[in-house]
Amino acid sequence: MKQFFHYILVASILLGCEKEKHDYAYVGGEIINPSTNFVVLSKSDAVLDTIKLDANNRFVYKIENLHPGLYTFKHGGQVQIALLEPSDSIMFRLNMLDFDESLVFTGKGDKKNNYLINDFLQSEAEEKEVFKFCQLSPVKFEQKIDSIKAGKLLKLEEFQKKYKTSELFNNIALTSINNNYYNSKEIYPFVNYGNNKRAILNSLPEDFYAYRETIDYNNDLNKDYFNYYSFLRNTFDNISLNKHLSHSDESENFNQRALCYNLDRLEVVDSVISNNTIKDNRLLYYTMKFLSRSENSEENYAILESFLGKSNNDDNKSTLSAVVKSLDNLKPGNNFPNVELVDLNNNEIKLSSLDRKLTVIYFWSKVHYDHFKASHRKAKELTTKYPEVSFLAVNVDEECPDLFIESMRKNRFVFENELKFKHPKEAKLELAVYPLTRTIVLNKENKIVTSSSNIFYSNFEEQLLGLLNQ
Repeated sequence: MKQFFHYILVASILLGCEKEKHDYAYVGGEIINPSTNFVVLSKSDAVLDTIKLDANNRFVYKIENLHPGLYTFKHGGQVQIALLEPSDSIMFRLNMLDFDESLVFTGKGDKKNNYLINDFLQSEAEEKEVFKFCQLSPVKFEQKIDSIKAGKLLKLEEFQKKYKTSELFNNIALTSINNNYYNSKEIYPFVNYGNNKRAILNSLPEDFYAYRETIDYNNDLNKDYFNYYSFLRNTFDNISLNKHLSHSDESENFNQRALCYNLDRLEVVDSVISNNTIKDNRLLYYTMKFLSRSENSEENYAILESFLGKSNNDDNKSTLSAVVKSLDNLKPGNNFPNVELVDLNNNEIKLSSLDRKLTVIYFWSKVHYDHFKASHRKAKELTTKYPEVSFLAVNVDEECPDLFIESMRKNRFVFENELKFKHPKEAKLELAVYPLTRTIVLNKENKIVTSSSNIFYSNFEEQLLGLLNQ
């Protein structure tokens, strides 16, 4: 720890020697239990540099020609965002095996970053309360979230009085508060227990969504904010609901997975957003989300056709075209594709050589450590309940995940059902492992029962019992 603070001291001395310059900032950190030996620094969508860790898994980096704003530091699957302004010199720590550990910035510029992180964590904690508020009438719901917003504005005002804050910080902090407030309103029709979405929308005050008129959905700066894409996702869900109900006979039992609604959603994104980066991000997200739950070939090609006509990203077009083709091969009744699997010691494994059981295949990656732990715990729980079912965990990473093998021992996860792809890049595409939560169920003859399940679905056990009783 002494050496870590030595880095801060060095950076501070360097800053003191360069007071005449104001277009730089120092940033450093310590990666605990790293999965690689580097950190990737980005601003917006542009990668600025790859920073190597030293022998103690630490780094210090000077950003020349600084453009004030939010910068992203990526290591493995974890992302840390920091607000950097001229002459800042901040440090942070990131633990790859404990992402819930409290993050604290130190150094010049730490106060504003600690404020932003704490505000983000507070908003995450408040989400469950907001979900409960969604069961109230629109007026009472609005009163509740108005109170939350007022409290945050007061906290921001007190912070601004205590510290000399910049206009950039003030804008980011206020935008974050507003985005959380707007996001709460956008989720209201979906989280409300009422099934009649048309009636819920009709019950809202006329000015409930008046703020939408003030939103610039094409502002490139917005995408750097902590909660912007969450707000955007729920906004387009909601606007699309209005569009869908305007030409649909549905009154109750609205189905968010329906092809018609998902096509409407792509139309809304295309009509509202002209910024190609933001548009392509949303088009890809919504299309992939639909495909991840669909086993209907005709609907898959219909959503793909709509996507291809709207997207400007050739890589995304190529990827989704390949995914739809792969999904055709994963239809119920088909044989499981002949992808090459090996155990963690690189011994080749054939599914046909395993016990003839109902088999559940789920996937994991070192990039998503929380999912790794949650999926293995879930599989362990289900294995105890259903010993007649085989649960196979398949790692999708390019390299052997030594760090996570150690974590498996720590969490007492079994090793005999652990496999990985021999050729991960090709196999992930062939099995359409997008998203990582995709779960494939095979019968005793290794034929596909379903390829669009998820071990975390509330009805997954019901689905298993139905298959076992056939």
